[in-house]
Amino acid sequence: MTGRQGPALSRRSIIGAGLGISAAGLTAAGSGQAVAAGTAGARPASAPARGLAFLAAAMDAYPDHGAVRLAQSYTDQAGLFSTAFTYDNALAILAHLAARTSAALTRAKALGDALLHAQGHDPAYDDGRLRQAYNVGPYTFYDGSPQPDGFVRADGTVNVGTQFGFTGTAVGDMAWAGIALSALARRTGARRFLDGAVRIGEWIERNGRTDEPLGGFRFGVDGANQKLPFTSTEHNTDLVCLFGRLARLTGDRVWLERRGRAEAFVRRMWEPSGGFFYTGTNDGVTVNKSPVPEDTQTWTHLALGSRRYSRSLDWAAAELAVTDHSGRVNSTVPAGQSYEGVTFSSASLLANEDAPIAAGQPKPDRNGVWFEGTAHLALALRERGARGDEGRARRLLASTEQAQDLLGGGQSVGGKALPERCGVVSASSPLDTGFGFGYYPYRHTGATAWYVMAAARYNPLRA
Repeated sequence: MTGRQGPALSRRSIIGAGLGISAAGLTAAGSGQAVAAGTAGARPASAPARGLAFLAAAMDAYPDHGAVRLAQSYTDQAGLFSTAFTYDNALAILAHLAARTSAALTRAKALGDALLHAQGHDPAYDDGRLRQAYNVGPYTFYDGSPQPDGFVRADGTVNVGTQFGFTGTAVGDMAWAGIALSALARRTGARRFLDGAVRIGEWIERNGRTDEPLGGFRFGVDGANQKLPFTSTEHNTDLVCLFGRLARLTGDRVWLERRGRAEAFVRRMWEPSGGFFYTGTNDGVTVNKSPVPEDTQTWTHLALGSRRYSRSLDWAAAELAVTDHSGRVNSTVPAGQSYEGVTFSSASLLANEDAPIAAGQPKPDRNGVWFEGTAHLALALRERGARGDEGRARRLLASTEQAQDLLGGGQSVGGKALPERCGVVSASSPLDTGFGFGYYPYRHTGATAWYVMAAARYNPLRA
């Protein structure tokens, strides 16, 4: 595929068996006042603490299925049942670390140990990989087949998310897990977390390195263990952080060479005339020029901290800006409410509003706010600290906090009602990413974790 024929796969794509198809003490914002991490049954007052209460509830949703557990990614209403994405759980670890309380650290370590268990107890591989997602509680699938187990099966192996095809291994997911484990290693000094992060880095080196003209590290493998040909700017940005951390923590200079390879790919994706980064390449030769996603603009700044490329934040803030309200076509925002932020990609603004995003899904709202990306931008603006950046970041965080208060009410995790006004929905209204899948107004571990980190000014991509 070239840039004219179609987009490179996003990290958030199904990479199941044989497939390469897209699918479906913390500081209060700006206050500098520390607040405690929430518990599943509490009703903390501050918006960041309520975010932590959601992460706790998602982690504790299946108490009868063992102490080794991951957090369910979306509320039950999203229809993904007990799916726990590796990426979302890595973010949950980092959000708990941002809280800087003993209770939050306990949760972060428990999630880290669950990722290590998955790494060491895969039902088919013992090479350091993690899968795209796992099941963490029982459910009955749409075809009537039961899924009775928790995260850890009776034989000790982990419960891979086979029902939805979440069986592949993406470099981006692996990188984020490694980032989270390396952060735990640095915070706790525990060798097991560093060892797990190193195993992840070595798996990426063996399975992702490419000598194609554009270089970098490729996408990963599908569920049949076939290497995928795409190379993602986002993935390689993640690796700039992971490999940089491993170099610091291990003292082994081989990680600096690997970091340099990833960073060189990211820099090749820069479009100086427009001031933004392209999404990557589908063949290792041709740059994919459409769609242009939000996270390649904000994560690059968080990872590189480079003034040379800081215009990417202005591009995202201007070119992907949206305001969602009930008067919009296909908006699901209640009357009288309005939300501002950014959408997923340049293609989201051109979505076909007359057709569903995917079979059985609703029609998209071109102005749907992607709250995870909105938190990315808020944090990156705070990191840059140019004139006006803090004010813009505060407005984005205020919009996200309003969403936590008012959107996604009455949703549950593991069949249990959530604490009031906790957890951020992934999108204000259904939105089409332009990469073959959508986001919807369901409370989401990933979006919530990014909000918590943005509120705390905690940059997870700083090496």
